[in-house]
Amino acid sequence: MSDCPLSLDVLPKPLQKHADEKAPLPLRLMGAKGLVPAVAAPDLVTLLYVLAFDPEGEVRETATRTATGLPDKIYGVALRAEGVRGPVLDWLADRFAGNEQAMELILLNPSTLDETMARLAPVVSRPLMEIIRQNELRLLRHDGIIRSLCQNPNATGAAIDGACDFCVRNGLLLLDVPQLVEAHKRVHGVDPTVHPPPEGETAEKLMSEFREELAVEQAEGVQRPAETPEDTSRKLNMTQRIVQMSVSQKIKLATLGNHEARTLLLRDSNKLVCMAAVNSPRITDGEILGLANSRTVNADVLRYIYSNREFTRTYVVKVSLVKNPKVPLPTALKFLFTLQEKDIKELARDRNVPQTIQSQAKAFLMKKEQAARANMDKK
Repeated sequence: MSDCPLSLDVLPKPLQKHADEKAPLPLRLMGAKGLVPAVAAPDLVTLLYVLAFDPEGEVRETATRTATGLPDKIYGVALRAEGVRGPVLDWLADRFAGNEQAMELILLNPSTLDETMARLAPVVSRPLMEIIRQNELRLLRHDGIIRSLCQNPNATGAAIDGACDFCVRNGLLLLDVPQLVEAHKRVHGVDPTVHPPPEGETAEKLMSEFREELAVEQAEGVQRPAETPEDTSRKLNMTQRIVQMSVSQKIKLATLGNHEARTLLLRDSNKLVCMAAVNSPRITDGEILGLANSRTVNADVLRYIYSNREFTRTYVVKVSLVKNPKVPLPTALKFLFTLQEKDIKELARDRNVPQTIQSQAKAFLMKKEQAARANMDKK
């Protein structure tokens, strides 16, 4: 779909034939009506989204109508799914604009775009507005959300004051938002429009300088080894500058920054900063694996990883979580019994894993061996 923000690759192979604009019209209409057999709810809403960009008007209208009329048991599963893409959830927000239950699921889904939250914040009901307000990480990560909340006629003064006070305490100040200006007066006792606070380090400035430096190196064809004195100096400089940042700026850097910035911010003492780093859309599978292996990682970051189905679908991540003593034993044991036998044997011999994990691995192998012997005796 030439105009669709998502490629056909977001769909499972069997569904792509229903969304390809080169496919026969009846096949695309079949997909637009939701008549594809054995399709998971998250894949169905993604299919409908893609077909909403079909060059044929009948297909677009049918897909949109089908999405709007999805039954509770379908949209309830789809809107909870972590794997549904942000643009799909944004599109569905318009389809379910009058459905409080569906809108609540969209607002609670971590995959929902910050831009979607900001777009909905000024118009949602008070209960839904509270869901947006309570997501502190999003408030600090995207300025547009607090701006929009302040425009919501359904919001109570106490709710807006609380959100603005939180933002100001964490370094977010927008002088064109009266509620934030008033919050600054309450928190710091100073009118920021008369005595503006000094401009500190910003994520945008730091990353802009880094990109400029990288562009110069690439233009000059500089090939650096893995670590140089210049790299060490730059890391030290970045560390010093990050220390001077407000929590709000650290969160923005964690979200938009590079691997180097995320590595530093994942060690920050503030939980929101660490969570912003692990939630970054730029974080790689290799970084997630490294965190799953880490014995020093923030407990909330580790919990986010072992609770995320997208991450634990990766086999090596599961193995690392089982070996990590910081993972709660019930969780580690749940993953243990999904591992391949060769890895369970390795765990049974590994003295560096928690003793309970080693014992359970041995017990599993012994039980399997006894079952094999019993089968042999029957024969």
